[in-house]
This record gives sequence, structure tokens and C-alpha cells, in this order.
Amino acid sequence: MSANEEWYKKYSKKCAKDFNFLTHLFQLYALYVVFFPFFGRPFYNIKLIGDRNSLKNKPCILAANHISYFDAFLVFWSTLRPVAFMAKKELFRNSSFIEWYVAANIACLGAFPVNREKLEVSTIKTAKEAIKARFHLCIFPQGGIRKNKKIELVNKGFVVIAKMMKVDIVPIGISGVESYNWSFFNKKNINVQIGEPISYELDDDTIIDNWRKQIAKMTGYELA
Repeated sequence: MSANEEWYKKYSKKCAKDFNFLTHLFQLYALYVVFFPFFGRPFYNIKLIGDRNSLKNKPCILAANHISYFDAFLVFWSTLRPVAFMAKKELFRNSSFIEWYVAANIACLGAFPVNREKLEVSTIKTAKEAIKARFHLCIFPQGGIRKNKKIELVNKGFVVIAKMMKVDIVPIGISGVESYNWSFFNKKNINVQIGEPISYELDDDTIIDNWRKQIAKMTGYELA
């Protein structure tokens, strides 16, 4: 087994105690001490549409469209509750100090690796542990970043996990950061909108269709 495979295996198997108060504290630190002061507020007007208090009652899957590297911060900001993030396994490499540093930090933020080609047993078990710890679970059903303003190529893995965990899905629509802005004098608008919960008891196609339509409506993107 290669060093990267061992690294991936290490982070893909987390238990409930790995999702704890320190994880949530680090998430708040990353949001308010790192993201907002250095990448967010100086360059963007960030607006939340919806009531984040509606997400307090019980864990759910926060299923957001994926348009930038800011999305994880924005999804967490939409709830401010503890969140576990499913991240592509390519982020959990260990071939250099920088890769090790990135992997270690996103793991501290509650992220764990997922194979986007197939849903593995370790992913399901870790997702179950996160829900057990009463963390929301953030999933990007489109997989990779999509900047073409189209809602397409949806992976049904988030539906499978929702049904296994017996938790509802809450769509999160993100728009305005399809391209990055670094001008202090010409701020761009970012909208983060909380959608209506989708019951995990519905059939797969209905859930996916509902999610796609809600995201398209919230973002103004084309429903491809």
C-alpha cells in the first residue's frame, strides 16, 4: 500500500468521537478568523437567505451546488451548527509537506475523503458516525466544481446515504462566486439560500428532481 493510500485509509475511517466540540470550534475559527477577514468580507457582500434556526432540530444532509473553493465555508455559515464534509479523496494526499498540511487541516475541519467513482463502505460508516455525533453532513451532489451555471451531472450517492441514515436533505443554493473577486472597491454579491427539506422517504428520482429544481430556482442557473 502506497503512502497516499495509507493516508486516505486513515482519514476515511472516523468514529463519532472524532466529530466533537473541538471540530466545531475549529470550524468557527476558520470561518471568522481566516475566511471572512481574508477572503470573504473585503471582497464580497455575502447574504444568507432563509432561517438557519430551521436547521437546529436534528441532523440532516446539506446538499449544495458546488461552484468554488469557498463553498464549504458558505455551507457551514448557513447553519453555524457542527458539519461533517465529504471531500474528494484527492485532497488527502501525503506526497509533500503542503499536501500533508492541507489534508490535516481539512480533516480537523470535519472533512473526510470520499471516492467519487463509487460509494465505499468506509464512507457510509463515517457518515453514520457523523450523524451519530449529531453533525450535519455536507455533500456536493455535483461532485466537482461546476462554474457553467447549469445544474447537471448529479451523483445519486447523497440520496443513498440519506436513505441509509434516515435523514432528510436540505438543498443549499450558492451563487455569485463563479469567478473569484480580489477588488476591495468592486465587491461582488454572494447569495447562500436554504431550501425546503426533502424527505428521504421519497423515491430516488423524485428526490434528485426536487433537489435540482430547488437549486436552479435559488441560483437562477439553467436546469440542464
